[in-house]
Amino acid sequence: MLWCRVSKRVLINKCNVSDASAQDIDIAMKLGAGYPMGPLELADFTGLDTKKFVLGIMYEKTGHPVFRPIPLLDKLVGEGKFGRKSGEGFFKYDK
Repeated sequence: MLWCRVSKRVLINKCNVSDASAQDIDIAMKLGAGYPMGPLELADFTGLDTKKFVLGIMYEKTGHPVFRPIPLLDKLVGEGKFGRKSGEGFFKYDK
């Protein structure tokens, strides 16, 4: 379970600091790790605002660095990009 949290944190940060796009990361995880849905697509599906909220509570309760705020996630949520429900997150969706 902790591995999933760590890997998502690393992957979200990878979007922010490298040339890898969200699509590149999701394709790599689907093909390389056998994920049925890429981790960033899954984050969009569940809601980036929800992910940010849950990470905030977990960090507040545990202080564990894996739950620290993620700048890219904060930026997207601050721009109203919540994922599928808003029509845009890591990816764009038809409403």
